[in-house]
Amino acid sequence: MQSQQYLQQRRKFAAAFLAFIFILAAVGTAEAGKKEKPEKKVKKSDCGEWQWSVCVPTSGDCGLGTREGTRTGAECKQTMKTQRCKIPCNWKKQFGAECKYQFQAWGECDLNTALKTRTGSLKRALHNADCQKTVTISKPCGKLTKPKPQAESKKKKKEGKKQEKMLD
Repeated sequence: MQSQQYLQQRRKFAAAFLAFIFILAAVGTAEAGKKEKPEKKVKKSDCGEWQWSVCVPTSGDCGLGTREGTRTGAECKQTMKTQRCKIPCNWKKQFGAECKYQFQAWGECDLNTALKTRTGSLKRALHNADCQKTVTISKPCGKLTKPKPQAESKKKKKEGKKQEKMLD
């Protein structure tokens, strides 16, 4: 009885051992079948960096548009290309459509010039745009008149109309 158990254990061990060797052989063949890929050749190009023009809107002065890109080099396959771009409509275009500024609050009104001013510092420049670091803008001051006491004048008009109706 013990010899039969011993034989069964031996067969199980032999089967497990053969399965292990089979798996090792399969993994080894799979790795051997893979060809080592040669490293990608780094192409040394004499092409220069892309230089981009400003974004030109398709219609109006903001919204979708295009920009032209150029680069130099004797063996460049592509020396010009066009790229889509967008000019946000809420940007201050007087400082360049590709320059975004963070503005301070409006200053007090200068009574000599009747203008108020504020300064903006550069927040972001798109596509390597050449932007000023700080800009100053001005606008006319609002009307500087004293408010009229309208409540009294309206009451007088109403009273006058009432008296006219009574006389009629």
